[in-house]
Amino acid sequence: MRFIKFRKFAYLISSSIIAISLFSIIYQKGFNYGIDFTGGILVQVKFKEKVNITELRELLSIKQLGNVIIQNIGRASENQFIIKTKAHQRPEKTIKLIKEKLVQHFGEEKIYLPFQRSEVVGPAIGKDLRNLALLLIFVALLGILLYISIRFRFNFAIASIVALVHDVTITLGVLSLLNKEVNIPIVAALLTIIGYSLNDTIVVFDRIRENLKSMRGENLEKIIDASITTTLNRTVITSVTTLLAVTSLYIFGGTVIHDFSFTMIIGVIVGTYSSIFVASPVLYEWEMKVAKKRKHR
Repeated sequence: MRFIKFRKFAYLISSSIIAISLFSIIYQKGFNYGIDFTGGILVQVKFKEKVNITELRELLSIKQLGNVIIQNIGRASENQFIIKTKAHQRPEKTIKLIKEKLVQHFGEEKIYLPFQRSEVVGPAIGKDLRNLALLLIFVALLGILLYISIRFRFNFAIASIVALVHDVTITLGVLSLLNKEVNIPIVAALLTIIGYSLNDTIVVFDRIRENLKSMRGENLEKIIDASITTTLNRTVITSVTTLLAVTSLYIFGGTVIHDFSFTMIIGVIVGTYSSIFVASPVLYEWEMKVAKKRKHR
């Protein structure tokens, strides 16, 4: 199959999606950061009887509390929950409102009072976490650049980084377009996407490196096309099985990992596309420019 032939069409598609993504991020003035990054209220509550987490979420889904995150902690039999929400009003009022809603619905005799824990996550701590998350992504990309430069060549590393930036930008753009909350699990998903996409790209690059030796004298476009074709079955099977897993998590995994699994679905699709239509074409363009300069000299 001839993949490199369609590189300009692929560039057009990628450029358009990235432009829409960047426009959305700029228009929304950044991202819809979760409590991990903006600060808010955290309450730990323990019930004396079994409580359905879905029932709890429905009870606290009120305008005054905004977007509430509820997680079951410890063993299921312990009936303990962490409730997180952004502070739209004074912290004391928010905690009081949560207590009133719980007591009104379940009765005071079914709840261990006072709460096991109630605290305010300040915006300063949130900002530190956000900076740390950005630093983690930057360090990951730098490490990848060094690793691929050593294992392959510098031009392979640049092509990989371009593909990874492409994947992360489009994934963040989709989250921005849908106004999804960006929190610690989303950062974990982005780092997972970087690893997944890189693995896919390295498989293709490894075959290109082998074919550059075994197909010496052949046209570079033909070498890259042959390399992508021979790894295509592996790429498709890996992507489909991964998509089946993360889609199952999205459908059956519950609210807690809903956004994480959704981000993974977008990342796997974009990562598979970029290893074929972004990383390899960028490598081709680089090699052709280098060859042209050598010929000119």
